[in-house]
Amino acid sequence: MADGKRYSILIVDDEQIVRESLTKWFLQDGYRVEAAENANDALKKMDKGPWDVVILDIKMPGMSGMELLKRLREIDRTSQVIMATAFASVETAVQALKDGAFDYVTKPIDPDHLSHLVTNAIQQRALEEQNTSLRQQINEITAANEIVGDSPQIKRVIDLSLTVAQTDTTVMIRGESGTGKELIARTIHANSERRYFPVITVNCGAVAETLLESELFGHERGAFTGAQYRRKGKFEMADGGTIFLDEIGTVSPKMQVELLRVIETKQFTRVGGNEQITSDFRVICATNRNLEAAIKDGSFREDLYYRLNVFSISIPPLRERRMDIPLLAHFFVKKYAAAMNKAVKEVSSDAMDLLVRYDWPGNVRELENVVERAMVLADPPSIRPADLPFQNVTKREGPKDDTLAAVERQHIETVLGLTHWNITRSAEILDIDRVTLYNKIAKYGLKKP
Repeated sequence: MADGKRYSILIVDDEQIVRESLTKWFLQDGYRVEAAENANDALKKMDKGPWDVVILDIKMPGMSGMELLKRLREIDRTSQVIMATAFASVETAVQALKDGAFDYVTKPIDPDHLSHLVTNAIQQRALEEQNTSLRQQINEITAANEIVGDSPQIKRVIDLSLTVAQTDTTVMIRGESGTGKELIARTIHANSERRYFPVITVNCGAVAETLLESELFGHERGAFTGAQYRRKGKFEMADGGTIFLDEIGTVSPKMQVELLRVIETKQFTRVGGNEQITSDFRVICATNRNLEAAIKDGSFREDLYYRLNVFSISIPPLRERRMDIPLLAHFFVKKYAAAMNKAVKEVSSDAMDLLVRYDWPGNVRELENVVERAMVLADPPSIRPADLPFQNVTKREGPKDDTLAAVERQHIETVLGLTHWNITRSAEILDIDRVTLYNKIAKYGLKKP
């Protein structure tokens, strides 16, 4: 190959003479080539991929080429598929292209024409990979630039992030929900030597315990019911880059043992597999829980804690850096003015006073939600107090007692009032799922006004 890479081609055709002819042609051109005589054989060979180009016959016994095309696109959307058939029709060609085929040829196949199509398909695949990589880098750079604030507290966080970024040290980011822990993790990655490789995020609290092992380590075909194909895990995908384990405090004791071993050895096996896989990744984790208390009650392993807590960064809640609220508010106004195409340019002084005095239990995430809602209601050129939801929030008074239940009830009631009982938004701010929120509403007898 011109760039030194040996590209791969999978040929799927039920006619032996076609398979042999195409295999011979492309082997002579320097490609890695394999052939399959039907859809089932092709799906098995997909495990040996990824394949740069798949040449696929439309009319085959059993599963047709059109049906197989859809399956192939589900497995690997980066493979370029060229359809081949002796039964050409405009309708079939259009449908194949709609379903994701790169191009379409008719039998008998012209070798020179097909070789030209394969070259174009490989160039298209290379462009798509470059675009994906560039988008990833742009997203990371943008994320790093979105750390907004001028307070001593946030400047300290940024300084620590940039300092530790120059090393390969494991980092634990601590802070309340909504303070921007993932943003700090991406900042560290974007300023590290690993920035040209991916940062892979896993929200450990959002994945069921039974699926987390497969999510992290991947699985082999047939490892469990529904595992029809081999799948890479997040640790394998993070090779060369960074894996960000969000809400690490929710991981089960069994998974904690597995994580400790993988983090220490950088080796693991896929679920249902025997092959030892090595991956070079950096670990950044985050939590809003008190892990020291979790160690005392036995729910979090002490050895894993010390392995993760090598370098700790604590993000202060928004109520402890109120001088950043005007900067953040203006940042979000500018962001949503562009997204909504509205000529709202500022927050009025009275409205800003309300924003600054509010305690923000949901931190920066809650502030962004409030500004977005206000932008919907606001008349240009500014957001006014009437556009903010605070007048509909029950005045927060001290709880009648100091029990945890009383404090929790008060906080849930405040957040529900702020979001006008939008359960999804409230659950996001509280960092719990909707079912848990419904259970707590019933537990405390909370009623929508």
